[in-house]
Amino acid sequence: MSHDVKFSGQITPEQVNDFAEQGIKTIINNRPDGEAPDQPTSEAIAEACEQAGVAYKEISFAGNALTQLHVEEFAEYFNQAEQPVLMFCRTGNRSNGLFEVAKQMDLLDDRE
Repeated sequence: MSHDVKFSGQITPEQVNDFAEQGIKTIINNRPDGEAPDQPTSEAIAEACEQAGVAYKEISFAGNALTQLHVEEFAEYFNQAEQPVLMFCRTGNRSNGLFEVAKQMDLLDDRE
């Protein structure tokens, strides 16, 4: 099973073009707006993604509040998303955890 996915801490709208130039096709945000006062909004990142031609999806949840619904929504989106995918949250750990849970539950399609 091969998934081309990377994990990152908080990104900024200004970084989106760089990610696009590095070949990232999809960005998934797992961090709710307002966790930190200096945090860019999901809307601002979504706008930067649209301008850069990168798909964007917000599936945000607090660090200790992952639910079955989050995992299923993520897997459904991830399975049809163009890769490589960049997933981010505050540190990258929440995103990595979500990916691992979906993988352990066998919800992610195999990719060649």
